[in-house]
Amino acid sequence: MQGKYLLCGLVSATLAAGMTSTALAAPAAATPATAAAASVYNQPPKEILDVMRAPPPPSPSLSPTRDKLMLVTMQDYPSIAKVATPFLRLAGVRIEPGNHSQHDTPGGYGIPPCVSAIDLVQVADGKQTAIKLPADACPRRPVWSADGQRFVFENVTTDAVELWVGDAKTGAIRRLPGVRLNQMFGDQMQWMPDQKTLLVKLVPVQKAPPVAPPGSDGPGIQESLGETGQSSTYENRDTLRNRHDEELFNYYGTSQLALVDVVSGKITPVGKPGLYEELSVAPDGRHAVVTEIRPPYSYVTTFDRFPKQIDLWDLNAKGGKPVVREIAALPLADRVPNRGVPVGPRSFTWRPTEAATLVWAEALDGGDPKVQAKERDKLMMLKAPFNAAPVEITRTEQRYAGLSWSEQPGVALLSDYDVNRKWRRTWQVNIDDASNSRKLVWDMSVDEKYANPGSPVQRRLANGFPVIRVDGDTIFLSGVGSSPEGDRPFLDKFNLQTKQTERLFRSSKTSYEQFIGFAGNNPGRLLTWYQSSEETPNAFVRTLGAATNAEAGEANYASSSVALTHLVDPMPQVREIKKRLVKYKRADGLELSFTLYTPPGYKEGTRLPTILNAYPLDYADASKAGQTTGSQATFTRLRQYRLLLLSGYAIIDSAAFPIVGDPRKAYDTYTEQLVANAQAAVDEAVRLGVTDPNRVGVTGHSHGALMTANLLAHSTLFRAGAATSGSYNKSLTPFGFQNERRSVWEAPEVYTKASTFFYADKLKTPLLIVHGGDDANPGTTPLQSTKLYEAIRGNGGVTRLVMLPHEPHWYAARESNEQLVYEMLRWFDKYVKNAPAAAATDASAK
Repeated sequence: MQGKYLLCGLVSATLAAGMTSTALAAPAAATPATAAAASVYNQPPKEILDVMRAPPPPSPSLSPTRDKLMLVTMQDYPSIAKVATPFLRLAGVRIEPGNHSQHDTPGGYGIPPCVSAIDLVQVADGKQTAIKLPADACPRRPVWSADGQRFVFENVTTDAVELWVGDAKTGAIRRLPGVRLNQMFGDQMQWMPDQKTLLVKLVPVQKAPPVAPPGSDGPGIQESLGETGQSSTYENRDTLRNRHDEELFNYYGTSQLALVDVVSGKITPVGKPGLYEELSVAPDGRHAVVTEIRPPYSYVTTFDRFPKQIDLWDLNAKGGKPVVREIAALPLADRVPNRGVPVGPRSFTWRPTEAATLVWAEALDGGDPKVQAKERDKLMMLKAPFNAAPVEITRTEQRYAGLSWSEQPGVALLSDYDVNRKWRRTWQVNIDDASNSRKLVWDMSVDEKYANPGSPVQRRLANGFPVIRVDGDTIFLSGVGSSPEGDRPFLDKFNLQTKQTERLFRSSKTSYEQFIGFAGNNPGRLLTWYQSSEETPNAFVRTLGAATNAEAGEANYASSSVALTHLVDPMPQVREIKKRLVKYKRADGLELSFTLYTPPGYKEGTRLPTILNAYPLDYADASKAGQTTGSQATFTRLRQYRLLLLSGYAIIDSAAFPIVGDPRKAYDTYTEQLVANAQAAVDEAVRLGVTDPNRVGVTGHSHGALMTANLLAHSTLFRAGAATSGSYNKSLTPFGFQNERRSVWEAPEVYTKASTFFYADKLKTPLLIVHGGDDANPGTTPLQSTKLYEAIRGNGGVTRLVMLPHEPHWYAARESNEQLVYEMLRWFDKYVKNAPAAAATDASAK
């Protein structure tokens, strides 16, 4: 249960041609090109389609004033027409030229989802108001103003990214005319401290975009003059290729900064158009740190590594010259060490309780985690009026990992992180005397789940800045509450002086109830988001009562709750599915777990065809690898492979697949640990009497897809596999993958051993390979699946390749996801559920 799944995917029927005779028969011939696009896609049975098309539950967003709750429902699956919208690949950004909207999520993994519904709920009485959204468009998630009076959201249309504002009291919304946002680099919209104005990036008035006549792009030229230093594989995503790409990057990246009054709609330009990346406004509402991208550009990295000009601006300056002073002119950073940071100022933060005090970090070790260094970072401070030199305030022995400000000027939490040990420490500091005031608060592995203290509860100041809520010497901590029995969210009080914790609330063992925030200013009234495996998620108001003599770890106060919302179950047929936490041990004694799902109508003792899903995770400490995460008490929803439950399969879900060892060499035993993890999970499901050992399949996404292919190549546990968007030849990611830090030239045998491609001659178990045709993840380019398919086919294996047109790493379109389930169901029905018994091998005997 500890693993995480990233599965999503689809397959186009048009690629069936040319496959081996051992593959499944091709789907029916595609209809003419003039027919609807959906006609070329296949669909699973109706009972699965009905569940896939049921509306998803909303997610809650509490207003900063804690008197209103916004329920935001996201669209589960956009149409393939939306996913197929043309876009440009510009230095790590996919931009739709028609409206300057981003076509991908950060990192290039998916398509930004649209909001399908917004409802406002009054915390006082539960009164609910539905927001009437603009028709035929794509709203993004709303953003509250700090005073709770308004919210704003972007609305993506075919020709613009509009800006809309809503009244939190009435629910009325309106478009702010004349505003066309530019999403190219993010930070395109943020509230100013007065909560009446927005700082935005506008699409400037421009001529038509540059057009290159056929053949006039010119050569793409790169040169290296002997300097050492690697670029991470993961930075090589949708990079620029030639001069014309550079021209397009300049054109679509250029924005005009402006202030927009949300009441009057007045637009006030600030400065001149430029390639503005990050914007960070000071509490005084006047000053801002502005990061601007400058040439020369790189053809091997994304825009994040391009040269940067970082300046301090006066947003009220007249005459188009807002720059107050330069903070840094950073050069091209195309050789940042693996898991390192660039040199120069980074990670800017304003002190929320002062008008304009800026803090940032700078590396002392060249940004390289492999370098032996007593201190890795220093923190610098610069105060208004910004005419003095920055002052060093403290140094960190490990890499700086963030500064959380509180509402008390002398209290902040400073964190640092050791990437080599996977270790994090948090200190309480008075930033005015940071070097002498440190008090260690937490010191633990980042993989520690059971003792994780949670995150400090924050509130927003009137200026909009989030701060840790402090009551005297006490702060509040909210966390997921991982335990040997699964996750049980909690709310604690924590005394910063004594380091003593008092538990105010903990979710029951039969439900999953998360703390959202305090109802009003009363810390005795909690707003929670409650659900169970059979109960739809809903908001509750929970009132704390008298103190109790609780067992260790349980709440020290009795409490009662009243439902605030009354959402109904959109798919009651799914409630017949049962799930349970299963704990077991690997052969070496490592404790593991998974969630076991059984289909509707299941009778105990009946052995079923079973699908195992997992995602391998890396651990430096074996004692942390066995910790249980996740919960069986969450509201059951079915996506991708889980939908096969409706066709009579059992699912071994989120099976723990730890890869344990020193992060610098854990992958030396990667395949051995994969097989040991799988053997333990399958054996336990067989022992429970649920799984038929002769009918077991395996599936995984991304790194889980590599796991799937390797398990078929290196074990005989499974009858078939389905691998989606995987990376099967690690020599194509030569400067590291997952937690492997060495290059292929430093550890060639490790790269070869982890790569299923080099074992294709031994891979005789049927493998379904699915990939998104526009996967932007450099480690999982579509070529990875194409070449694995060719290798298996050439060596006489049984395989099927399905490429999903227009899909990124995480499949988005409804048609694509329906095709994915259709393909998986056909594949597993043929090679697992209905496999000839005579050919089976008892997995439990291996």
